[in-house]
Order: sequence, then structure tokens, then C-alpha cells
Amino acid sequence: MTLSAKDRVYAAADQISAERRPTVSTVRAAAGASNADATRYLREWSQEKDAAGGQVAAAPPALREQAARLAGACWAEASGLADARHAGLEAAWVQEKKDLNLEIAELATDLDRVTAEKDAAATELVARVAALEAEVAAAGEQLAQAQAAEKEAHREASAAAARLAAAEARAGTLQQAHDALLERITPAVAGG
Repeated sequence: MTLSAKDRVYAAADQISAERRPTVSTVRAAAGASNADATRYLREWSQEKDAAGGQVAAAPPALREQAARLAGACWAEASGLADARHAGLEAAWVQEKKDLNLEIAELATDLDRVTAEKDAAATELVARVAALEAEVAAAGEQLAQAQAAEKEAHREASAAAARLAAAEARAGTLQQAHDALLERITPAVAGG
């Protein structure tokens, strides 16, 4: 019995597909068919294979029921695990939030304390600067008074030096006059 061209092309396509994807030329050569028959029957073979791959046999009701139970049990287990994990994460988040709020409160207290210390130090420094400025002003006033007193003492010393020079000059003149008088008297006393 001789196989039809369709049967030969289908057989060749099945055999070739075990190793690689069948093409028109490989099927034509293996089936000994014409190019037109190889093209037409290979296309039909491919469509049938694609259609067969898309069909799924209906599962028996008992198997579907077991699958539904298994899916329900898996879902319940996964849901329970997710709920437990969520509860754990939420508890950790609540604790972390509590810890962070406590840390923020401590930092705010520290900031208030440091701000108060800074303000007190600034007030103290302003008071010290004001006191030092007052001392500098008083020292400047004392310096001005001392400079004025120095000028006055210098003026008085100059005046006293001038009076001393005048007194020395007068004393020198008086000494000369005295010496001259003594000379005049001494010769007369010696001669007499």
C-alpha cells in the first residue's frame, strides 16, 4: 500500500521535528513530495500541532476538587504567613517610631539646654565686653589726665628751670658784685 503525499509529508515532518524544526525543503526531500504538496501539508501539520498544544484535557471533578482544596489550603497558609509577617513588621515599625520619637524628644531637650547655655554665655560675654569697654574708657580718661598732668609738670619744670637759671644768673651777678666790693674793701683795709 502506497502512502498519500499528505501522509508522507506528515511522517517526514514528525521525524524531522524530533531533531530540528522542519522546513519545506527538508520535508520535500524526506517525503519525496512536490514543492506544492510539501508547502501545503507542512502548513496543515504545523497548524494541527499548534492547535493540539493549545488544548488541555478536562480534569475529572474529583481532581478539580482536590486542586481547589490544595489551592485553598495554600492560600490560607500564605495568607496566614503574610498576616503574621505584617503584624511583626507593624510591631517593629511601631517600636521604631516610638524609639525615634523618644530620640527626637531627647534631642529637642538637649537643643533647648544648649540654646539656654549659649544665651547665658552670650549675655555674660556682652556684660564682660561692656565692663572691659568701661575699664578702657576709664583708663583712657586716666591716661588723658596723666598726659595733661605731665604737660603741666613739664611746663612747671621749664618755668622752674628758667627761674633757677635767672636766680643763678642773679646769684652770679651778686657774687661778682660781692667779690668786687670785697676787693675794694680788702685793699683799703690792708693799706690802713
